[in-house]
Amino acid sequence: MRIVRVLVGLLICILVGTGNSASASSANPAGGYPNKPVRWIVPFPPGASNDLVARLIGQKLAEAWGQQFVIDNRPGAGGSLGASIVADAAADGYTLLVANPGPSINNIVIRKKPAYRLTDFAPVVLMAYTPLVLVAHPAFPASNARELIAYAKANPGKVNWASSGIGSAPHIGLALFQASTGVNVTHIPYKGGAQALTEVATGQVHVLYSNSSTGAAHIKSGRVKVLGVADSKRQPVLPNVPTFEELGIKNADAKLWIGMSAPAKTPRPIIDKLNREVNRALELPDIKQRLDGLGLVIEGGSVEKFEAFIKDEVERLSKLVKAGAIEQE
Repeated sequence: MRIVRVLVGLLICILVGTGNSASASSANPAGGYPNKPVRWIVPFPPGASNDLVARLIGQKLAEAWGQQFVIDNRPGAGGSLGASIVADAAADGYTLLVANPGPSINNIVIRKKPAYRLTDFAPVVLMAYTPLVLVAHPAFPASNARELIAYAKANPGKVNWASSGIGSAPHIGLALFQASTGVNVTHIPYKGGAQALTEVATGQVHVLYSNSSTGAAHIKSGRVKVLGVADSKRQPVLPNVPTFEELGIKNADAKLWIGMSAPAKTPRPIIDKLNREVNRALELPDIKQRLDGLGLVIEGGSVEKFEAFIKDEVERLSKLVKAGAIEQE
């Protein structure tokens, strides 16, 4: 009988302990997170700045938590394909999105029937941004953005301008450039920035918006030339390239920002845990050095900061659509 009582007591302790563990897990969903690999979807091909940032930060998260962060490139439809996967994923923190203007805002606002909604995502953190740079094939007549405007006005519709897809940051930047300068060019969308850049480098297309990280090798090798930086400040990695402001081009600044988002209804403790660890990673000296070298400006900050940023970007783009500067697809 004594043995039976001991066994019963042990069983009760096990059951009570299990119950307490389940209760604690329910009260704090982030307590054991992550306890398996996390899939971080990049909605563009490998090699782009979004992909590079995800791999750098993902490695630091994996080292901190002892779980693999699998970078899953899902290009297509200006980022909509990859974003759709995250929008439909379980809200448990194990499927994340590398957020940027294309999949996270542009493809929602400018499409009449978007594949998902803004409310399908929970912002986690704004990681970095980089101004877009205007590049052209070396044989293109213009040597800077101001000369490009003059050439395009003298040859309306004859300048071919590539982008990384409908709704991508370069596409919206192009629309803003046309609205602010009055030029008329032919837009040619591709599935990703790397492919579009290759087409410019080989002379199949005249110009496109890129960024210093994606276009670094082509710029250094002379396969493309830089016509200007779509910002008011020069980039440290391109110190000799004039800004649009220096060239007298107003209201055409354009940038690519990179963040992390999760499916809507992901528990806030998990979002907060991701936010804290990404912010910690962004402060590491080796990460700062790498991102600086890529021409990226580190942001970081709270979930609320990212939420407010997205709201402002949506309002800005909506005004462009209402004004007819960007046509809804």
